[in-house]
Amino acid sequence: MTVNRLGLGAMRLPGPTPFAPREESVSGDRDRAITVLRRAVELGVNHIDTAAFYFSPLRSANELINSALAPYPDDLLLATKVWPGRDPSGEWTWADPNQLRGQVEENLRQLGRDHLDLVNLRVPPSRRRADASIAEHFGALAQVREAGLVRHLGVSNVTAAQLAEARAIAPVVCVQNAYGLGAAAAEEQQLLSRCGEYGIAYVPFYSLADTEDTDAVRTVARAHAATPAQVRLAWTLHQGPHVLAIPGTGDPAHLQANIAAGALTLTPADLALLEPETHE
Repeated sequence: MTVNRLGLGAMRLPGPTPFAPREESVSGDRDRAITVLRRAVELGVNHIDTAAFYFSPLRSANELINSALAPYPDDLLLATKVWPGRDPSGEWTWADPNQLRGQVEENLRQLGRDHLDLVNLRVPPSRRRADASIAEHFGALAQVREAGLVRHLGVSNVTAAQLAEARAIAPVVCVQNAYGLGAAAAEEQQLLSRCGEYGIAYVPFYSLADTEDTDAVRTVARAHAATPAQVRLAWTLHQGPHVLAIPGTGDPAHLQANIAAGALTLTPADLALLEPETHE
């Protein structure tokens, strides 16, 4: 499937405090979230990243997507992720390999689909090590794909060794890792380049890093009459034609600004100015 390089992350649709303790969690406005989803598709977004564990006390990202967009456009790719989960209280759980099919089926039920376009195996932070195998979990997910419930597989929060391990089991079409201007370690830059060589989409989930905007970012933003966030998104897309961005928002105005960043072309001088803060 071919998608536009600027997509939408659904994490913030249920509310402004994703993953906060239940007593501190705030649910967002349902009509506003549905407006964001429908407007995103109108603006050309055809790649939405979601998960069954994106929920607040009163809202579920998957249910909002279903309500706003079903019946789905033929070219819309819905990507979700499994391995992590949250119980009704909001506490985190991590699935055993034999529980991954159940997680896939829960996403199917919530989204009202009979198959998922793309499922990413999201590796726990404690397992993101070159010596930690993901073969058992990825192998189980590959079996779910063979059963016809999933079309394509990806991996998230992985090392280069774990990507190689997954590719030896089944085709991998995308990698979702933390990456952004000011939050791009040298080894992650190497993995991004390797994905380009393999023909794998690289989809960072940290392209709008919660880092303070520097003088360089602000200078480039002023030169283009843009916002620092737009510069960060444009910089991400400049890292290669296989690099996508999935900024998340529950605000229609922020959505419009994020989409506009796709048309922002940074000059060689801009990129040179930003280069010193590329790496940690």
